[in-house]
Amino acid sequence: MRDAISPARRRPDELQIARRTFLAHTGFGLGAFALSDLLARDGVLQRASASESPQPGIERWTGVVRPLHHPPRIRRVIFLCMAGGASHLETFDYKPKLAEMHGKPMPESLTKGQPIAQLQGRKLVCFAPQHPFRKWGESGQEISVVLPHIGSKIADDICIVRSMTTQAINHDPAHTFMNTGTTISGRPCMGSWIWYGIGSEADNLPGFVVLVSEGGGQSQPIASRQWHSGFLPSRFQGVQFRSFGDPVLYLNRPPGVSAEQQKTVVRAVQQLNAARAAELADPEIATRISQYEMAFRMQTSVPELMEIHKEPKHVLQAYGVDRLDGSYAANCLLARRLAERGVRFIQLYHRGWDHHGNIKRGVEVTAKLVDQATAALVSDLKQRGMLDETLVIWAGEFGRTPMAQGTGRDHHIKGFSVWFAGGGVKGGTSYGATDELGYNAVENVTDVHDMHATMLHLLGIDHKRLTYRFQGRDFRLTDVAGRVLHDILV
Repeated sequence: MRDAISPARRRPDELQIARRTFLAHTGFGLGAFALSDLLARDGVLQRASASESPQPGIERWTGVVRPLHHPPRIRRVIFLCMAGGASHLETFDYKPKLAEMHGKPMPESLTKGQPIAQLQGRKLVCFAPQHPFRKWGESGQEISVVLPHIGSKIADDICIVRSMTTQAINHDPAHTFMNTGTTISGRPCMGSWIWYGIGSEADNLPGFVVLVSEGGGQSQPIASRQWHSGFLPSRFQGVQFRSFGDPVLYLNRPPGVSAEQQKTVVRAVQQLNAARAAELADPEIATRISQYEMAFRMQTSVPELMEIHKEPKHVLQAYGVDRLDGSYAANCLLARRLAERGVRFIQLYHRGWDHHGNIKRGVEVTAKLVDQATAALVSDLKQRGMLDETLVIWAGEFGRTPMAQGTGRDHHIKGFSVWFAGGGVKGGTSYGATDELGYNAVENVTDVHDMHATMLHLLGIDHKRLTYRFQGRDFRLTDVAGRVLHDILV
């Protein structure tokens, strides 16, 4: 089976001829035909007859991995990022020994020489779990009582990985590593890799959509480069949607600008882009042409997407939302609607898990904001027959220390919890473990590269074969590491 080969791996002369020929002969028509087609749908242009109908615009991207490396188990990914670093010790990793040692010195054998964010050089004492745990579901999964919906409704659908590790001790580089597989800024994120690799099933929406909410704790900023395409063509970067106000910034026409006026301006811009593309053979100009088409399509599709008030009452009640209010609950419902419409990678960030102080109350408040909607999303997908073809991942950029930081916990990278649900995953199971104090991952130690490799595997991609040549090197999402977690798969 042939590997996916990026355009950058062809000989420069072959690439130049192919691009120049294609763009010179079709560049002008792509934008104009797409624009005419979209405006005709809005009644701005009237088609005289079928023989006079404009030709199709730029085709939907279907990916470079054709055929897939192996049969896929899923069609899409929904990544629920608990930004700020959810404490595993108050959510999914019960540690009675830590409770016994509350207030006592943390064993130096565990912490000496280890990277610690804000506690470096301070006296380190054990800090007991601040909320009790109980066993949920037929599987008896141990989950904190601050997550009663996840516990009571989907415990048997999730696989909890309690041995995740990462490489960066502070928020921004940790998010960068979680998203791109490296702490070096400027690399493509996982959503972009997936969209580039296998394309999208959405005709009128981007293949990669990001939704952001906040509340419950210190809200660390999330930079838009976390969903950037890096050195991949820019058409593969994520698009942030908002669940209040304008869903997509700058998408709609400004007040006083008619569709006819917009058509005139855009057609002129497309002609200039096409002329420039024919001269330079710059793939980014072709991207610009295609993005104009997508923008016009989204002017029709996005408003319909956002009409969550039309959902049945029982669905709205399950998620705990009745309108677009910018909440995590609204974003979870939008995630399901995006999945139904063929979006390949949907990423939700909830900014509110950075609990350096008063973690007992902080976790309780933040968990309440995400618990019900998370369980509703998984249950809703399952009820609609979509969970078997969807991978849902719940993860923060790192965990929290077993040591006290006043009444809170510091950042921790040596062992924390994430969970998976959906197609190909063994529900109602756990994998890996941290030591008795929740400091080091000691059993089936897992890292972010393994998560990426497993995600790609479920999509039908061999993570070692999806590469892109940049600056003389073949890059991949998993860099030079990563293993598929076959033990958590059916």
